[in-house]
Amino acid sequence: MALSIAAALAAVLPVPIPSALWARTRVTLTYFWRHGRLPRINTPVRFTEWVQWRKLRDRDHSLAMMTDKLFAKTCAIETIGQDHVIPTLWQGDTLPRQAPWPRPFIVKANHGCNQYVVVRNDADWHTALRRAPRWLQKPYGGWLDEWHYTHARRVLLVEPFVGTVDGLPVDYKVYVFGGIAQCVQMHIGRGTDHRWAQFDRQWQRLSSNRVEGCFDRPVTLSGMLAAAEAFAGQRDFLRVDFYEVEGVMLFGEACLFPGSGLDPFSPDSLDFELGQHWRRSSTPLTAGADAARTRPKMLKRRHPKPLADVRP
Repeated sequence: MALSIAAALAAVLPVPIPSALWARTRVTLTYFWRHGRLPRINTPVRFTEWVQWRKLRDRDHSLAMMTDKLFAKTCAIETIGQDHVIPTLWQGDTLPRQAPWPRPFIVKANHGCNQYVVVRNDADWHTALRRAPRWLQKPYGGWLDEWHYTHARRVLLVEPFVGTVDGLPVDYKVYVFGGIAQCVQMHIGRGTDHRWAQFDRQWQRLSSNRVEGCFDRPVTLSGMLAAAEAFAGQRDFLRVDFYEVEGVMLFGEACLFPGSGLDPFSPDSLDFELGQHWRRSSTPLTAGADAARTRPKMLKRRHPKPLADVRP
């Protein structure tokens, strides 16, 4: 909806509009459409507003590289340990016609979100063969102005599947601000009856009780918090995702834009609370601070380096 409004304005305005202004217009309209209020992009207060600020103002090269799943996994191996990172069975541009990997496994796009197929049978494999080429046709994230994703290599990867027989694994998303893990968002029922809730470091619930389900404290919670802090370092904000399989913590991926800042929090006060954590961990919001950040060079799409050769 927001994008169609921007397109309509472009058709009637007599003069061209600078791309930076268009980006701000898109971000503002999309936020208003989702939340019913205008975002304070220059002086963000809410967490959801900080996400919009990052889209438009943050040009940190090392942060953008975290959208590259293979690169993030290599960083996790170095900071968390190889035993806690799901191995990569294969990476490349074109899937083989016959899958040589034991089932179940998962096929993913390296450069985007929600681009995956869990392969349990022949029908799933044919679905992966059909969808995967479309994933590689264009960069991810442009329509929501998440430009960071355009710097991830457009390749495919295959991993062993760590979920249940007929479902996706429970996902633990750790929110780290300035090197401190402040909360965990637990996702259950993904792919079927998807629900989530937020908890603090002691597993006291932060989100409302309207969402029901089995949100038991993970056995490896303390390990997840420590690992997330080690991985995120002193960045102002980074979300670090984990699974817990048979009592073992496994790194999933890193995320720069949770829900693109468009998912409302319940209660609403949690949006402000997480926003304050981001504010305390951030550098001053000045033109000089933004100018000091350089736009990263595009990572090459074809012939990605072996994992052992990729360094943060």
